[in-house]
Amino acid sequence: MQSSDLRNLKIAVVGAGYGGAAAAKALSLLGAEVSVYEQATRIREVGAGIGLRPATMNRFRQWGIADVIEKVSSPSEYFEILGARCEPIMKEAWPAAGDQRHTHLIHRGDFIDALLGVLPEGMVRLGHKLESVRDNGDGALLTFADGSTAEADLVVGADGIKSVVRQQLFGEAGPVFAGEHAYRAVIPLGAAHGMVTDDNLRMYIGRGTKVYLLPLRHRGQVSFDITALCPDGTWTPDVTKDDLLRTVEGFDERLVAITRDLDMSTVNIRAVHDIDPVATWHTDSVVLVGDAAHSMLHHQGQGANSAIEDAGALADALRDADTLPEALARYQAARKPVTDELQRISRQGWTEDEISEVFPGQKPRA
Repeated sequence: MQSSDLRNLKIAVVGAGYGGAAAAKALSLLGAEVSVYEQATRIREVGAGIGLRPATMNRFRQWGIADVIEKVSSPSEYFEILGARCEPIMKEAWPAAGDQRHTHLIHRGDFIDALLGVLPEGMVRLGHKLESVRDNGDGALLTFADGSTAEADLVVGADGIKSVVRQQLFGEAGPVFAGEHAYRAVIPLGAAHGMVTDDNLRMYIGRGTKVYLLPLRHRGQVSFDITALCPDGTWTPDVTKDDLLRTVEGFDERLVAITRDLDMSTVNIRAVHDIDPVATWHTDSVVLVGDAAHSMLHHQGQGANSAIEDAGALADALRDADTLPEALARYQAARKPVTDELQRISRQGWTEDEISEVFPGQKPRA
């Protein structure tokens, strides 16, 4: 689109999570007028650590914010998959993107703080819970729970797995329970019983349980994650310390000890959900990004990375296309095949027999 068209484009982003904040940054760099509407009255990201892949870091460099991310993260050279008793299965360097070869390990809270911190003051409007979205063809109208409204030439639905935008305009594609629970905590480095000595991600698999150790050594901590099979699909299930210990029976005693030492009040507990692939991501004036478009299981650690890539691809499409509808079609054509495949592979799980499926072309280490 012409620079003058982009400068006259009024964009409303629904949701101030990874996808929404990244989209706001990328789209504002085009010169568009961007407002972000977030239902929370205070941004507070719960959870633990994630890895920002080399391709994602390239986007941040493109947007001029890589230094902000690097200050609150640790560069990792490789990931390793081991059995329950620490027997080696596979060790691989992170897939490079150009000359970028490191994945940056970061706390979720630090990440969202960094993204929101690079947005202009006043761009994010808290306390705006979306009630409805109406597509008028050449624009859209948002109505919020407090009765206020907003009009925009383009609405970006970045409102997560329970997206109001998706459910109202693109069908009732609600969350799908994966038959697993995720238990996540951030612990001091000294509480890792000597299992963390570098900045590389390790995952231990066995008996339907995956245990992740993601170092956050820049803040003297470790992100500890247990993902285990469980039939209880309650969104925030009631789980005890004994329940957690049962999931790591037979694992290396150090992993059992970490679990035994956990303060349950600090453990984030949730049933794991994703959504089925959404057939269409856009109209002529509304588009989905991130979990609103393609929420996926966390087995590959690609949720946040995919949201950032969506934001970059959407900005690229708006810059290169002649019209807004053409740009949204280009964006979907570029991103949907990729995320459909990631959703499919994520549902395969992380058993030893499935490693070659999860990481195509890579074989388990002998």
